[in-house]
Amino acid sequence: MTWYDEAYQGTSRIGLKATQTLFSEQSEFQKIDIIDTEEFGRALLLDGAWMTSEFDEKTYHEPIVHLPLAVAPKIERVLIIGGGDGGTAREVLKYDEVKHVDMVEIDGTVVEACKKYLPNIGTAWNDPRLHVHIDDGVAWVKKEHATPYDVILVDGADPVGPAEGLFNQAFFEGCKNALSAQGVLSTQAESPDMMRDVHLAMIETLEKVFPKVHPYYGSVMLYPGAQWSWIFASKDVDPTQIIQGRSDAIIEQSWLYNRDVHHAMLAVPNHIQRARKNR
Repeated sequence: MTWYDEAYQGTSRIGLKATQTLFSEQSEFQKIDIIDTEEFGRALLLDGAWMTSEFDEKTYHEPIVHLPLAVAPKIERVLIIGGGDGGTAREVLKYDEVKHVDMVEIDGTVVEACKKYLPNIGTAWNDPRLHVHIDDGVAWVKKEHATPYDVILVDGADPVGPAEGLFNQAFFEGCKNALSAQGVLSTQAESPDMMRDVHLAMIETLEKVFPKVHPYYGSVMLYPGAQWSWIFASKDVDPTQIIQGRSDAIIEQSWLYNRDVHHAMLAVPNHIQRARKNR
């Protein structure tokens, strides 16, 4: 048995003991490992950082999808940037209202490896509404889109390597231009504890682009600090106003998400409120 550890800033480690290494390869962009474990099931690392596991993936994928889709006026056209494990697409495609999903993932090796070794996470690869593009998400949002998106979900890795461009103002300006007038965006926004400066900077950057910006919070056991965050942004949509009836069927099959959780995730911790006032 081999231990796989994510070493965080040289001060801490988060490790799992692999019962089997299923896939290990250096792609054009990053080192990809998929392992099997006793406690967390199968798990994915990119460049030594935990991305997802069968045990706790729903605590990440449900928030990034269901909070924005519960409030967006329309959800017919959805863009996912990143999301190579397939979990975000799976949750999006649970909605009958969704007609077309573009998933733009820069590393095709991640997609193929996850299709083969993480089939319990990516269960919607064959849905005809899903269109997978091996492309650069930063460049994708700068293109002229004949039909705007109703929802954009930024499911990228940490702000290093191939995901670094998903955290700056120019990228979010591109997202805004690719959205419909009442479109909404949700992006993963790092640990509010272990990466607080990055998290606060993301909020501030999005506020320069979108009139309505609201961070929201949850826990993902494998991630640094176990606390995680996302940010909701739109031109004029209120993230507290859930559209009646849309999520009823989704809630029945969700592990985490319901209306109470929706509102609880929008509560901003005191230390974040104070830090924002002092910046």
